[in-house]
Amino acid sequence: MRARDFLILLLICLAWGYSNVLSKIVVGAWHVPPLFFAAVRFAVVVFATLPWLLPMPRPRLRVAMIGLLMGAGNFALLFIGLQTASPSSAAIVIQVGVPFTTLLSIVMLGERIHLRRGIGIALTLVGVVLVVWNPDGVALSAGLWFIVGAAFAGSLGAVMMKQVEDVAPLRFQAWVGLVSCLPLALGSALFERGQWASALAAGWPFVAAVLFAALVVSVMAHTSYYALIRRYEANLLAPLTLMTPLATIAFGVALTGDHLDRRMIAGATLALLGVLVVAMRARPKTALLAEREQA
Repeated sequence: MRARDFLILLLICLAWGYSNVLSKIVVGAWHVPPLFFAAVRFAVVVFATLPWLLPMPRPRLRVAMIGLLMGAGNFALLFIGLQTASPSSAAIVIQVGVPFTTLLSIVMLGERIHLRRGIGIALTLVGVVLVVWNPDGVALSAGLWFIVGAAFAGSLGAVMMKQVEDVAPLRFQAWVGLVSCLPLALGSALFERGQWASALAAGWPFVAAVLFAALVVSVMAHTSYYALIRRYEANLLAPLTLMTPLATIAFGVALTGDHLDRRMIAGATLALLGVLVVAMRARPKTALLAEREQA
């Protein structure tokens, strides 16, 4: 991966990590219904990306399915899970998306995992587990099962996106917002109560949270990530996004006073080492020979 793209991915993961903590505050502390929060978020996304909406990218059915998986399905399940799960436990459980993406990319795309990348994935997973581990372990509560579902939806959408060609990332984000907003709004109307009362009670901080989630996280971060998905193999990007749980824990320490000890520092170091191993893949021999010939 080029250094510039790796830096972009790092910034994306920082935005995602902050968004995880912010989303927990919205649905947990402010008691805003999760489907309503997701629907408002994607409504803002649609409004912001309206100039890029048409024409609809092809194949239309596949684009709509990917949009539902990576938008409505992923975020609805994530926000429902965050109502009861802590950001740290959610951050580690959602990393089952790494083996999900790896297995799906092998089955659906025919990609291959080499030893060096496998070692990097293992190091990063061990480091992330060490960061969030506690003497009682990580219990899969009902909320965390929703997080597992969110991970699978996001992984399946990411792998399916590799099968779609020539779709501008911003246009794709516009359609993710459109196909997600409508079913989320319908689901909120059918299954949730007191949506507007909760939003009004939270006040301007809720407005700021929605704008950050929609414009910074969805329009900027997710659009940039879609561009990276088109450029790199899905099972290369998946382990690198393990920087997101580290960012989630870091923001938790800085903003909510979460406890930081030597175990967490060691785990973070190990995880980042694994990320570095995955990112710094050996260059193909053909590329090295071409450079030598030019020299």
